[in-house]
Amino acid sequence: MAMEYFSGISDALRITFVQVMILANAAILIFLYGMYINLKKWGAGAEEYGGSGTGGKLLAFPRMLIRQMSAESHGHGQNIVVTLVLDILLQRRIMRRSPVRWFMHITIFIGWMALFVMSVLMFLVEVTHMALHMGPDPEVFREMLSLPNDIFSYILLTGIIIAIARRLFLQKMRESTIAYDSILLGGLTLITITGFFADGIRNGTFWGMGLHYEWAPPAALFHVIISLLFCIAYIPYSKYIHMIAIPLTLLANKGGE
Repeated sequence: MAMEYFSGISDALRITFVQVMILANAAILIFLYGMYINLKKWGAGAEEYGGSGTGGKLLAFPRMLIRQMSAESHGHGQNIVVTLVLDILLQRRIMRRSPVRWFMHITIFIGWMALFVMSVLMFLVEVTHMALHMGPDPEVFREMLSLPNDIFSYILLTGIIIAIARRLFLQKMRESTIAYDSILLGGLTLITITGFFADGIRNGTFWGMGLHYEWAPPAALFHVIISLLFCIAYIPYSKYIHMIAIPLTLLANKGGE
């Protein structure tokens, strides 16, 4: 059953579980290449800031980051654990500026990261079961994740709705919104809705719009492909790189307050 779930639209357009794994690895490689480009770009700035002693451009930024994090008098001097918890995970800087904006960010962050972790776990279970014939049954494990998946999906959807409402009804946000922002928010919305849609068809809930189960595989396939492309491969080339860049900046500055 687990291997057939990504079977595709028809026999003529069939895609196997192995092919989906190939797509996943391709998305990861595109992501890694994008991070390589970013590290080289950040490294050029690190060499300018830290001098020639930082080494080659690719390693310049990581070396400068480590040096700044270990320097006692640099930045705010905040403990790294405090920075990780308060500034990165709980995003207190945003909270102090705007509680509504903080709630929007934290729901998107928590929802996205939780769903990502569960997807990775499901991936590992599927691969382990397929290659080694060991570990929990994929279908049983998928059912175990069903409730937390629903919970965190609705948490993510809540943040998305707030983000859309802010850009529609707040004049300042509406005027500052560019096409780039709309593409990112639209893509995240599409991924979330198609996830609900695919799961709704499979389980026969209202999100399935009454469609027959035979539409579950193509719906799931579409959701998986755009998720791989948008939530993994596209990140280093988009504004969403701030999910990586901002935490690194906070760590380098030893806090954000």
